Amino acid sequence: MKTEEQRLLDELYDRESREDYLYNRVTKGKKPIQPVNYPDARLHQIISFIKSGVRILGYCFLPFELSIAAIILILSEAIGIIEELV
Repeated sequence: MKTEEQRLLDELYDRESREDYLYNRVTKGKKPIQPVNYPDARLHQIISFIKSGVRILGYCFLPFELSIAAIILILSEAIGIIEELV
């Protein structure tokens, strides 16, 4: 017969049963019918870099041509919306 301490250690190291327990507890016993569709982190990062580059370009135009700078900064905000949709 196992001691209480040994039983607790065995239960602690039994990862498979813990994962099932946590999964069933979060989903209330229902398994998802369709897999979860996670956003593409790499594409989000690329679009974010493009948006930052466009934004820097817009700020560089501020001292010289205000209307062009405003158009470029508005374009960077449009790219930001696309970034959040990815």
